[in-house]
Amino acid sequence: MEKQVFASPDGAPAVGPYSPAVGCGELVFVSGHVPLDTAGRVVGSTPEEQARKVLENLGATLGTAGLTLDDVVKTTIFLKDMEQFAAVNEVYGEFFSEPYPARSTVEVARLPRDVHVEIEAIAHRG
Repeated sequence: MEKQVFASPDGAPAVGPYSPAVGCGELVFVSGHVPLDTAGRVVGSTPEEQARKVLENLGATLGTAGLTLDDVVKTTIFLKDMEQFAAVNEVYGEFFSEPYPARSTVEVARLPRDVHVEIEAIAHRG
């Protein structure tokens, strides 16, 4: 299968040697997104503000593949501190509706640029 790369001019730039999203067959794998603006600056200081920006960027990347957050079937949330779970979960609920994607949430020792949250996703086209 041929891979397709997707990147949004409205999303954050990749901060390393990876693609923001790669499509293969009916699936699109979206790399972990952190709360960066198009210039690569961190947006927001609270977990809620950062989660909102991450999900906006994730939606913009999916848009380049002709998809929306409604097409997401799985997410993984990486949190700097599990105490932030409820705050991030509330924002997450503003972006997704039933049937919700499958999801994992894990606390990690550190995230790029010392942000509070990173989210990756898998979406289905078709």
